[in-house]
Amino acid sequence: MRTFLLLILLLLLNACSDLGYYWHTANGHMTLMNNRVDIDVMLEDPELEPKLRERLRLVKEIRDFSVETLSLPESDSYNNYVQLDRPYALKNLFAATEFSTDLHVWCYPIVGCASYRGYYDEDRLAGYVEQLKAQNFDTYIGFVPAYSTLGWFDDPVLSSFIYWPDYRLAGLLFHELTHQRIFIENDTRFNESLASAVQQAGTELWLKSSNRSAQQVEFRRSIEYQREVVGLIEQTRETLTALYQGDQDETIKRVQKQVIFANTRESYVALAQRLNYRGGYESWFAGELNNAKLGSVSAYHEQLPAFLAILKARNYDFSAFFDTVEGISELEKAERDACLTLWSAGKLSGDENCALDS
Repeated sequence: MRTFLLLILLLLLNACSDLGYYWHTANGHMTLMNNRVDIDVMLEDPELEPKLRERLRLVKEIRDFSVETLSLPESDSYNNYVQLDRPYALKNLFAATEFSTDLHVWCYPIVGCASYRGYYDEDRLAGYVEQLKAQNFDTYIGFVPAYSTLGWFDDPVLSSFIYWPDYRLAGLLFHELTHQRIFIENDTRFNESLASAVQQAGTELWLKSSNRSAQQVEFRRSIEYQREVVGLIEQTRETLTALYQGDQDETIKRVQKQVIFANTRESYVALAQRLNYRGGYESWFAGELNNAKLGSVSAYHEQLPAFLAILKARNYDFSAFFDTVEGISELEKAERDACLTLWSAGKLSGDENCALDS
């Protein structure tokens, strides 16, 4: 019944021009959900492939840890498995105007507005990308291994991520489950930065508690690499913003924009060599760089330092951490952003909580 009501809401709460898109997303999601198989039933099958059996058991271990230690929801999510016919669940489209680093925002029923638009259908996605490019938008398409339905459905484990290294698998589940715990309408930056913080800190705790010392070393290397890459991307966005706000004509701005991207690629190569790390951003930087692509990374990390600071101040007590974050989430957006800026700058600590002073 809940599934049916959600589909009706998707269709009724939007303008007619969006009905085709929402029907396609509802159909894509329900096709995925209809292929779920109960993990406990799978584990009882003596013919189950041994490696998959091992990974599904690991999911159950991670799921228990998420509830007992990280105060994440004890829902029925990740109790089922889906074998996909592709290496991703769907694709997300990001867009930004030619001379802006701010991502375009789309608004949806129930979940509010977000700076991405998901697609299951390749042709529909390609058609919309062409429309945006005709309007001089920069666009970027990201492959999505998993997504959260925010508790509306029991999200399944997918073949797109089941064989990831242990620390990446755990981190992804912690990230998506955080969206079920706290999610604010119309604030992608808050939601994704929060989930990334729980992902990072939760993975560290899980690796330590499960005595995965070798993976703990690799995880920490990946975090340092990611931190420096995100810093480079943020620096590039700041440089671009200064260019876009200048008074040069658009022809000059277009040329200088590409010079900035070329310099960023060179800086990335030097960064990767210095850290002696080959990670997921290697092919990312090798491809086209544009405003939308840079923005897709910033959305997940811009407020990450604030949430990590709150976790540290709460002595990694995740229940106390979420109590603090829930208070901050109730603020108006401008106050919320200001509060998180104070946390990022180290101007709040201990029992201080700007949500309580508002």
